[in-house]
Amino acid sequence: MPRFKNALALIVATKDRPAEIARLLRSLNEQTHPADQVIVVDGGERPVQMVTEVYTASSLVYVRKLPPSASGQRNEGVSHVWAGITLTGFMDDDAVLEPKALENMLRFWESPPAGVGGAAFNMSNHPLLYASRLKRSVLAKRLGLYGDERGKVLPSGFQTMIGRVTEDVFVEWLPSGAAVWMSSILGTFQFDEWYEGYSYLEDLDFSYRVGKAFRLAVVADALYFHYPASSGRGDGFVFGRREVRNRLYFVGKNRELSMARCRMALLARTAMSFFLFVRERKRTYLDRAAGNFLELLGTGSRRETRPPTKIAHVD
Repeated sequence: MPRFKNALALIVATKDRPAEIARLLRSLNEQTHPADQVIVVDGGERPVQMVTEVYTASSLVYVRKLPPSASGQRNEGVSHVWAGITLTGFMDDDAVLEPKALENMLRFWESPPAGVGGAAFNMSNHPLLYASRLKRSVLAKRLGLYGDERGKVLPSGFQTMIGRVTEDVFVEWLPSGAAVWMSSILGTFQFDEWYEGYSYLEDLDFSYRVGKAFRLAVVADALYFHYPASSGRGDGFVFGRREVRNRLYFVGKNRELSMARCRMALLARTAMSFFLFVRERKRTYLDRAAGNFLELLGTGSRRETRPPTKIAHVD
């Protein structure tokens, strides 16, 4: 087994997904270079007792955190990282690492490019761009809904997809589902716990803030798979409201972004969902559009650009 100068802790936030967390832990068992510490932060109503049965290494720390929140659970995990750990990673419970993923990630950190503060694993099974023809249209680009450059945060506050990369690349944001950060920056940068429950866009919020001070990379040969779990995201209407509310909050925090462009892009997002409902007759698209519209209607009369008032979790 190769020796590396850095020690790595992985933090996994989970909630009521016993099959998914077991699958992830099995992939950690199969790594050619194991993590130096694995911290599972469980926000479920019932403890996932088999965690210690699947991952038996002494490096495992199992923590309970209630009420559940992806952001809050990750921050809790950071507080349990052992002294001497120089790199801290966050993994979603529905991710699966390829056997050499940790080894290749640690190899990247042996001599990283200057100024790098965070690096993501490379998603092997990245989905195709959702509604690609609509997103790549001239109108969508002018409204700030999408762009051609991967991993970009647009003036509207919308971000472009990173996708699977064939070589190491630098981006402006990283997903929290499989990424590693310098432990030293996590005292300054934390996940914003305003993002409750499913915490949609909390990874954009966190990584974009870090990216203002450090470079962000995606490591091509540190591969993983993502198998999105069906639970925890809420129905189409709930998600429709959340995606508007959370996007406005993100843009309100970052004054270099444009609230006007954000609202126009969200209107385009609403229209896109309605168009997809008409074309495909799937009720979830109509519910999502309705949630978008209701949330925009409730915030549209505000003149200030401060983040919207915190709303209780609706899952």
